[in-house]
Amino acid sequence: MPKILVVDDHAVVRSGLMMLLNGKHNIEVVGEAADGEEGIQAAQLLKPDVVLMDLNMPPGMDGLTATEKLRQLMPDVAILILTMHDDDEYLFRAIHVGASGYILKSAPHDELLTAIRSVAAGNAYLYPTATKRLMNEYMDRIKHGDNVDTYGSLSEREKEALALIAKGFSNKEIAEQLIISVKTVESHKSNIMEKLGLRTRPELVKYAAKKGLLNFE
Repeated sequence: MPKILVVDDHAVVRSGLMMLLNGKHNIEVVGEAADGEEGIQAAQLLKPDVVLMDLNMPPGMDGLTATEKLRQLMPDVAILILTMHDDDEYLFRAIHVGASGYILKSAPHDELLTAIRSVAAGNAYLYPTATKRLMNEYMDRIKHGDNVDTYGSLSEREKEALALIAKGFSNKEIAEQLIISVKTVESHKSNIMEKLGLRTRPELVKYAAKKGLLNFE
């Protein structure tokens, strides 16, 4: 049963989401917060599986800043951006700072439940038109000959994990070196493969070699 933390500056929205989700559909709402800073503190205390994060929460910390900080502090937690902003800039920035998903507040309840279950399972979720826009953006960059290299989208932990995976260390060995759980290593590996568009370990090793990450000193 996924444990959910709701972070939104509107008390009515938080109450509505809690009434919709709590104790239903095998979902448990464990807490709420009114801005990003409160959300980070609550997440560290309550250890949710998924944080539903609003973007704009004046006058407190905004959702993008909170998402970036929370991903650094708790890489295992999934952060689902739930917002009214159907905007490319917000969408791309949310992905860049490490959000696991992005969904509009206007989405049907069933879609929200699907998004929660998806990110709780370690997958990414974007609403359909957002996925199409991302694909169009990617294809446009290819068309114009841009060098599409998503290495910069990896977190520092993911970059460390990438180098160790490429060098042949096991998940357990990587976990010991980075002082994280094996589950987190597996999550990092999945995120790395997805972000870099890789399918197999040999492809990962080849990529790491090109990036100069196979120094065994």
